[in-house]
Amino acid sequence: MPSPPYRAVALLYPDALATSVTLPMEILHAAAQRARAGGRAARGCAFRLAGAAGPGQVRLGTGLTLAAATGLAALPAPDLLLLPAIWRSPRRTRRLCEPLHGELRRLAAAGTRLCSVGTASRVIADAGLLDGRSATTHWSDFDRFADDYPAVTLRRRHLITQSGNLYCAGSVNSIADLLVHIVEQWYGVAVARAVESQFSPEIRQAFRSAAFLEDSRTSHHDELVLDAQLYLQEHLAAPHSLGTLARRAGVAPRSFSRRFRRATGTTPMAYLLALRIGEARSLLLHSDLPLGEIAWRCGWQSASRFSEQFRARTGLAPRDFRAATRGKRFQAHGA
Repeated sequence: MPSPPYRAVALLYPDALATSVTLPMEILHAAAQRARAGGRAARGCAFRLAGAAGPGQVRLGTGLTLAAATGLAALPAPDLLLLPAIWRSPRRTRRLCEPLHGELRRLAAAGTRLCSVGTASRVIADAGLLDGRSATTHWSDFDRFADDYPAVTLRRRHLITQSGNLYCAGSVNSIADLLVHIVEQWYGVAVARAVESQFSPEIRQAFRSAAFLEDSRTSHHDELVLDAQLYLQEHLAAPHSLGTLARRAGVAPRSFSRRFRRATGTTPMAYLLALRIGEARSLLLHSDLPLGEIAWRCGWQSASRFSEQFRARTGLAPRDFRAATRGKRFQAHGA
């Protein structure tokens, strides 16, 4: 007997951007279809619309009308609750959602993944759910958000944040990245790769490179190690060694290596390799740069060594990876 479907709900309000509702719906629908094609026991996905003001027709600012079959409180706790991006000022939507703050807190406590898009992060923040946590929002709202929510750690350099079961995506494009990540967790890597190829093959790399995950290797409290991580991210192509990183940190190599592993669960050089593989993956998807140029930009001294390590980590040679996963081609200008 098939397991019950995953339950996904989008909260609907008049200032919502329709694309931040319909694109996640289509991604999850495609993922469920793909999973069911691989085995009838796979879980489906039921996607519903809940009106912030209760059931009824909701006319968006673009003139598009969507039907909310229910209000949020009438639904059992979903697996995923999406708060769509808000067009222009979020003030009206925030007022509309004030009566839902208690319900949002209840759902968060029940384990529902709450995902806000753009300035909809303010709705979660208004409910007090982001206090003491990391978050992001639309870039145009950074300064105002920081002023209004001093208890929230605003991650301006990240397009996506995760703190437990609370996710913030800075834009409509970022919610696509995040949804494919959730697809991988629900349905596995194979389904996620099929969905990313169908919609946009650069999605998964965008999530890996853009996200700040409080459950990830940057969620520790060792400032020395975090500084080294950020330094490696910003100087990816430079030559690095355990000795040079330790000297920069002002500690002995053995001490630096021990602290890095304790904080991140991996060694400094393994962490660097993962960063380089991720950047190479992004360049293979996003550009037509020659393999030798990609190798150089990511810190490899030779294309052959790049190919060897890329194949070991991904299972494909760089050329094969580019051919197999990229549905769109972009010319690299000024390279």
